[in-house]
Amino acid sequence: MKSSSLIASRSLVRSGNGIGAGLLRRAVLRQLANLRHGLLLVHEGSEVLHFGTPQSSQRAEIRVNDPAVWGLVAGNGSIGAGEAYIHGYWSTPDLTAVVRIFVANLDVLDAMESGLARLGRPLIQGLHWLNRNTRQGSRRNIAAHYDLGNDLFEQFLDPTMMYSAAMFLRGDDSLQQAQLNKLQRICEKLALQPSDHLLEIGTGWGSMAIYAASQYGCRVTTTTLSREQYAYTERRIREQGLEDRITLLLEDYRDLVGQYDKLVSIEMIEAVGHRFLPTYFEQCARLLKPEGLMLLQAITIRDQRYEQARQSVDFIQRYIFPGGALPSMHKMLEVISRHTDLNLHHMEDFGLHYARTLRLWRENLSQARQRLEQLGYDDYFYRLWEFYLCYCEGGFLERTIGTAQLLLAKPGARPLPQYVQPSTLAWTNN
Repeated sequence: MKSSSLIASRSLVRSGNGIGAGLLRRAVLRQLANLRHGLLLVHEGSEVLHFGTPQSSQRAEIRVNDPAVWGLVAGNGSIGAGEAYIHGYWSTPDLTAVVRIFVANLDVLDAMESGLARLGRPLIQGLHWLNRNTRQGSRRNIAAHYDLGNDLFEQFLDPTMMYSAAMFLRGDDSLQQAQLNKLQRICEKLALQPSDHLLEIGTGWGSMAIYAASQYGCRVTTTTLSREQYAYTERRIREQGLEDRITLLLEDYRDLVGQYDKLVSIEMIEAVGHRFLPTYFEQCARLLKPEGLMLLQAITIRDQRYEQARQSVDFIQRYIFPGGALPSMHKMLEVISRHTDLNLHHMEDFGLHYARTLRLWRENLSQARQRLEQLGYDDYFYRLWEFYLCYCEGGFLERTIGTAQLLLAKPGARPLPQYVQPSTLAWTNN
């Protein structure tokens, strides 16, 4: 399962191994010389180059295995760095540490996206534009990621099959327990009752719907665009004997009708797209009864980086989530205020929990590497997903991206649930 665009990047960069290779190398090294936070060691042959602050406790190192890395980084910035890693042109004992160094030096990262890297941006942005989240585009984008095969996701997710940030309430919580913590917290915030009809936008593999129906006795209607997830969830519902409580749909959120007591959407908003944020929130408000509540879990980008991110394409959008777009907290609240009658009642940020979740997923993926090969996922695919998970983990640890749960209320919601935030966790880092 080798991406054709990755193969293309490999053949293109080979043309930069001649006379211009030295120039490309020097251009990248000049940018690395501007690192101020952390220490990066670059091993190339017998040479070791030092960049950053020697006294820093935040350190990372890379080894250049092929000079083709310089052409990819110079010509395509951070996307090129990811492509070079996937090809094996560079390696590191701690990929997350490398990501953290660059996220801690955003000025250097931004500079790497300029210069020669600007030349390839029109093509990349044009390809990304083709992934816009129209009804047809959304189905295609969801299929590109979630229909890779349920066998793949079973290799690194825990038995709940939750593919979103977990909540570690105790330092020794397992990944499975942390995911159950999250499900319980969501239901408590929504004050779910047996008489409620809960709408879920973004089924995943069915855990939220099954948990709410089995633990709280409510009715649930849940929708997905992934045929793989639909088939998997349909089987789980049948095995649990919950066909009378859960209605499973294969519909776009824009086509849903009716009104519901409560609404939940767990990390689905990232697939909505910047252009469709008003449409998404307007539809959510329309689907809620006058006294309804909505629980939204979202991955967010730092407010100050939102506009820049909106106008660019990163590695995740290019290779992992076509059509993906992270909202900022400010942007979501602005859209909610302007386009709906919903109001924010409670917000909880737990981005560091996602860093730990990602680390555990990555460890599971590593342990399942041989099984992945048996399933047909080759080394390129493995390194692609390893880079993806570390890329995200580093972003959460450096807090350029975060995770939040927002409890939104319609004007008639009375009495509103009183939720007490839990105490700080015992752990704060990897």
